Amino acid sequence: MENSFANKLKILRKNFGFTQEKLAKKLHITQTAYGKYEKGINKPATNTLTNLANIFNVSIDYLLDDNAEENGKIQSGIKIPVVGTIPAGIPIEAIEEIIDYEEIPKEWTKYNEYFGLKVKGNSMEPRICSGDVVIIRKQETADSGDVCAVMVNGFDATLKQIKKEPTGIWLIPFNKDEYSPVFYSNEQIQTLPIKILGKVIELRGKFN
Repeated sequence: MENSFANKLKILRKNFGFTQEKLAKKLHITQTAYGKYEKGINKPATNTLTNLANIFNVSIDYLLDDNAEENGKIQSGIKIPVVGTIPAGIPIEAIEEIIDYEEIPKEWTKYNEYFGLKVKGNSMEPRICSGDVVIIRKQETADSGDVCAVMVNGFDATLKQIKKEPTGIWLIPFNKDEYSPVFYSNEQIQTLPIKILGKVIELRGKFN
């Protein structure tokens, strides 16, 4: 995927008469960051990908899909980024270290935003395994029983089932043989902090 995307990007840029520097300025990124796209080292964040599609008047599917037609505007789905880590304080749409893309129904995005997260570790086994991708709807609140991506103490997101209580919140692993639930008081939620990034709405298992 990387090479196909990189080649398309290079061809489109040259066809439109842009230098890497000029196109990078239009995208509000550095020339070094843009150059990594054409080398296949990095993939663009969602907002940058959208800007590229608009500049070249093509669909996002055309940029990402080897079989998409250049003038194909009708899409059954839309690509969302899959990230492996979520640095503290950086909005999902601004993360440059995208490791893949997943397709979701376009109608989902009418009222909500989504991203994919590649699972690390075995705390949610057997239902969710390391290497799987979960589709997450961005939201700052959730109900007891929901499985959510949660930022704890400013580190990468952890995936846990949540249980709310008047005095705080439990983060509960599915793998109870190796991991124990952790409770955070209302004070800790504010001071650490504990922040819900979104709710898992779909699991996409991967064969490693």
